[in-house]
Amino acid sequence: MTSTLAPPIAAARARRPGWRDPRLWLGVALVALSVLGGSRLLAAADDTVEVWAVAADHAAGDRLDREDLEVRRVRFADAAELDRYLPAAEQLPGERHLRRPVGAGELLPRQALGSAEETGVVTVPLILPAMALEPGLRVGDHVDIWVTARDAQEAERVLGDATVVAAPEPEGGFGATGERQLVLGLTAEQATGLPRALAAIAGGDVTVSGLD
Repeated sequence: MTSTLAPPIAAARARRPGWRDPRLWLGVALVALSVLGGSRLLAAADDTVEVWAVAADHAAGDRLDREDLEVRRVRFADAAELDRYLPAAEQLPGERHLRRPVGAGELLPRQALGSAEETGVVTVPLILPAMALEPGLRVGDHVDIWVTARDAQEAERVLGDATVVAAPEPEGGFGATGERQLVLGLTAEQATGLPRALAAIAGGDVTVSGLD
């Protein structure tokens, strides 16, 4: 009995796709889209602007210097919102007196700055017994100044609703037994009674009380 063997079948060799193969171009397009999308995500992640913020509390009438400011990176929804503040890349304006109080960490608005005359605040430095000041007095607080004359039994309020511009801690560790400087900011109306108030402070016992 004779058997007939089938001729061997040649193995098909895999062919590398040529440049005309649509699968190649599809792969290139997918890679390009992923790279483009990634770059856009990275750009959006760092879409922030450096603007000036105040490092500590300041009262109306204060002049801000470079050391009073710090840089914050902020993302703004639109350019109009950014225009309200001072970018750190810009030079600070020459007139840097505050028209209103600003708090520590607050972004510095353009409209909050002006000349000393525009603030309408008269700055008055006082040297008072440290024990006359309430503990924890801070810049921006509002206080009344009471004086008890040496020949009187009742205290008189000589300045009302004055703004604390500065209240540095006493040096030398004297605590409540030494003297302490207190710088007040007064409106033009409040300043009209300043001569009488200073005379009363010089001739009586002073108490500084904070307002709630």
